[in-house]
Amino acid sequence: MTALDHATQTMHAATRPAAVTRIVNAVSAFFRSWKNRREFYRLGDMSDSELADIGLTRADLHVAVGLPFGIDPTVRLGAIVRARSESVEDMARRVC
Repeated sequence: MTALDHATQTMHAATRPAAVTRIVNAVSAFFRSWKNRREFYRLGDMSDSELADIGLTRADLHVAVGLPFGIDPTVRLGAIVRARSESVEDMARRVC
């Protein structure tokens, strides 16, 4: 065995854990997205007043449902709620 053969085998062994980690992370992200999407669909069963209690509107659900399957809709809803609360806080500061 030459030094080149040994170096090639070492490189392949070093990249295997990284590849396995990427695969595990991708499967984990897909499972998390699928689970969150199932929970997201439960929000549609809530009344408008219940949605308002958590800072959402029915229109927010329609925006998030249009996202592709691989994208977690709950992340988008969280961003909508944060943006809305920040704008309300800004308006309250201007009034005072």
